[in-house]
Amino acid sequence: MTQSPESAQRYQPPGRGFGVYIHWPFCLAKCPYCDFNSHVREEVAEARWRAALLAELDHWADQTADQTADQTADQTADETSAETASDNPAVTSIFFGGGTPSLMSPETVAALIERVRARWPVADDIEITLEANPGAAETARLQGFAAAGVNRVSIGVQALDDAALKFLGRIHGRAEAIAAVERAAALFPRFSFDLIYARPGQDEAALRAELGQALALAGSHLSLYQLTIEPGTAFHTAHRLGELDIPDADTGARLYEAANELLDGAGLPAYEISNHARPGEASRHNLTYWRYGDYVGIGPGAHGRVSLAGGAKYATRQRRLPEAWLKAVEAEGHATEERAALTAAERFEEMLMMGLRLSEGVALAAISQETGASFADQIDAAALSRLTEGGFLTLDEERLCATPAGRLRLDTVLGELLA
Repeated sequence: MTQSPESAQRYQPPGRGFGVYIHWPFCLAKCPYCDFNSHVREEVAEARWRAALLAELDHWADQTADQTADQTADQTADETSAETASDNPAVTSIFFGGGTPSLMSPETVAALIERVRARWPVADDIEITLEANPGAAETARLQGFAAAGVNRVSIGVQALDDAALKFLGRIHGRAEAIAAVERAAALFPRFSFDLIYARPGQDEAALRAELGQALALAGSHLSLYQLTIEPGTAFHTAHRLGELDIPDADTGARLYEAANELLDGAGLPAYEISNHARPGEASRHNLTYWRYGDYVGIGPGAHGRVSLAGGAKYATRQRRLPEAWLKAVEAEGHATEERAALTAAERFEEMLMMGLRLSEGVALAAISQETGASFADQIDAAALSRLTEGGFLTLDEERLCATPAGRLRLDTVLGELLA
């Protein structure tokens, strides 16, 4: 296959992980709080979707390979894979997100994992995560996903109370959620599940009680997300009409602090604003995002950040609507809607926006590596001084970090720091 001069540039990974994100956009129902790119369809032609996802994987493997432009057009995909895999960056993680990836068949998941392994070298300790809902049918597929090569699952539990689950629009109950977590614990070396807090009427005592139940089920990782009202969701409409009240900002902050205190005491400190893990058990794929590593995005609406020769880093985005994405891939081999080189200033801003979510903060050496300039040369010293003196940021010779108070108010901190 003939490569364009741009795609023939040598890929230069920045050393902070290289991930492959695969988006499955379909759900059985749309949750009222969800603004993700998820869609309900009566039927999904899975064989057709599998072929399209494999095609887009091949496209991005070509883009990230150290290839020459004179490859002949009659090479087969297998021949191309054999020639280029050793020249590609090593994949440190694969993440199946959605939507509801557990609606895929294990055969589709296996085919996608096999293609990643064929087109890129992979790290010996590669992390392969699949998001799953705790419905009975999807829980029954977990063994198949493990056999396919998935070694970590993230389960969308969201609540451990039937009334709360009904409010959140979930189609599973407490018993199904517990069964799914227990099944995951038996099948996978690593697993996690999500909870949503700051629900209407939830006070600190109720949150502590629910987290106590969660800790009895949790392994080494737990995600805890504050309920927010996002535009375009059913909850947004209800809130605008005065039909839905959620805890105010002060109550939300108290709940956040109470949750962090409890989970830290249980040995699962927050390594990121919404994620808690025992030492060494953080999501490696998500760390690639937050540390501003590189990743390719496959599937409808998937985003990517890909570095090429000369220090350029590209922001990529695939077409969002599933049917439009599928049509484009079948016609062109990919559905890339945006591929834009990021300026050094844009990369600096993104590094701070992502990295300050982490308790470890942002490495100053990584900023210099990514942007070609020191942190001190790119920041307003007066704003930085105000934020450090106010107890929202810390800065030493190696790292810039947001304090717990700073992470609680990160949007405000970033607004002042990057003004």
